Amino acid sequence: MAASSKRLSGAQPSAGRPRSAQTGRGRAALAGGLGGAARGVRQKFETAAGGPARARVIVVLAAVLALSSADTATVGAAATQLRFALHISNGDIGLLVAIPLIMGALFSVPFGVLADRTRRTSLLSFVIILWGVAMIASASVSKFSSLLLVRVGLGAVTAAAGPLVASLVGDYFPARERGKIYGYILSGELLGAGFGFMISGDLAPLSWRASFLILALPAIAIATAVRRLPEPARGGATQMVAGAARIGGYRSRAEAHRARLSATAAAATTPRDPASAASRAEPVATDAQRIAAEQGIAPVERMILRSDPRKMSLPAAVRYILGLRTNIILIASGAAGYFFLSGVETFGLEFSKSHYSVNQVEATLLMLVLGGGALLGVLVGGRLGDSLLHRGHLNGRVLVGAIGALVSVVAFIPALILHSAASALPYLMIAAFALEAQVPPMDAARLDIVPPLLWGRAEGVRTSLRTGAQALAPLIFGALADGIGLQDTFAIMLVPLAAGAVILFRALRTYPVDVATAVASTAAFHDRPRVR
Repeated sequence: MAASSKRLSGAQPSAGRPRSAQTGRGRAALAGGLGGAARGVRQKFETAAGGPARARVIVVLAAVLALSSADTATVGAAATQLRFALHISNGDIGLLVAIPLIMGALFSVPFGVLADRTRRTSLLSFVIILWGVAMIASASVSKFSSLLLVRVGLGAVTAAAGPLVASLVGDYFPARERGKIYGYILSGELLGAGFGFMISGDLAPLSWRASFLILALPAIAIATAVRRLPEPARGGATQMVAGAARIGGYRSRAEAHRARLSATAAAATTPRDPASAASRAEPVATDAQRIAAEQGIAPVERMILRSDPRKMSLPAAVRYILGLRTNIILIASGAAGYFFLSGVETFGLEFSKSHYSVNQVEATLLMLVLGGGALLGVLVGGRLGDSLLHRGHLNGRVLVGAIGALVSVVAFIPALILHSAASALPYLMIAAFALEAQVPPMDAARLDIVPPLLWGRAEGVRTSLRTGAQALAPLIFGALADGIGLQDTFAIMLVPLAAGAVILFRALRTYPVDVATAVASTAAFHDRPRVR
């Protein structure tokens, strides 16, 4: 009996151990499965990006844009709570979004100058830290006037993103795939906006302060990652070649070593000796420029640069940049698109709740679904523009942008008429897809028409003008919404969006000539432009 009792008592722990071990093995299997899935996704992305080194650059630059767009989306997601907590109106909400944009417009050109003359990765890392500080300050204020003042500073530092990212993209990646690369990087804007709507929107009913505070958390990590990126040489002399995954993005260890030496020399000499740096970093002709040269398209003689672009004064550089007809068209069309998009980001959640009669959670989900359509648009649009260009269609990128702009306007009309979210959803997804599909090929096209040593200032001018128009959107949307309602406001704002689509078709005539002018400028300043 004792022996039997002993056996029974001993059987209990032995029976417990297998259950515990089984649970442990189940958890380990689940963790292993999730880890394997994550590694699989990472490997697929690295393959698509052209290697781990290139993937790291893309992810970091996308994270920079994500941080900026998440802030704008957060204001819209927390609009209801901000109105009650600070006793403000829709017009004041629009002002909270507009003020950073206005400051961004003012500071974009100075940052564009710095992008052409300083170490870009160090500068970008520093301003991202300032972003984090401004976001923490936004969460600590108690008055509307104080929050507005903090956002003045926030807008000044976020102005660095456009010029610095554009200049880095041009020097990191070959021209033939910039549309695709821009698609990856611009997806960061959409993912950041989705983060702002989803995370901040869910936190807003609990605390609008937490909605701002949570955005400060990734700032330090992103700043550190940017600081660790290699500084590329000017003009694309050290571009990261696809498929060289194990040697820092270059074809061989010798090439990687030469690239580091060239980048170091360029960075060291740029502030003191622009001509020397320019000669070391001979620009690489783009596919569009090669096709224009093969087709014998005549340049605009008066726009051919024959001296070092970095020795140009700022007024002279601005006059030159605005003298490119295609650039003016792309700026105007882009401003119209971002104008409408800014209104959607700020008041889209409020519009969805009132127009489609849905609650906060359903409206947030609707905005995320639209974000998914927009994300697909940036990924497809960039690739499509590159593909047409590779097949010899010089206007391929511009054509994709023009058609995308037109389709977005047409698709938005039924979405605003219908009052059922389920019925309007397909039209909204098409509109979001088309609206964003035009952005990557247009961004890549701008690099084709501007000499590389002016990329920073050109993007600064574009960002300044585009952001200036974009800054008006929250103010106008908010003021009109207070007077006539959000539905009529969105309908009226389709007019500038349609105008932007129409003028973009004019670039089909001006783009080839401006590309040819960029070829002539490269040939005049450098002995022999190389084609890649």
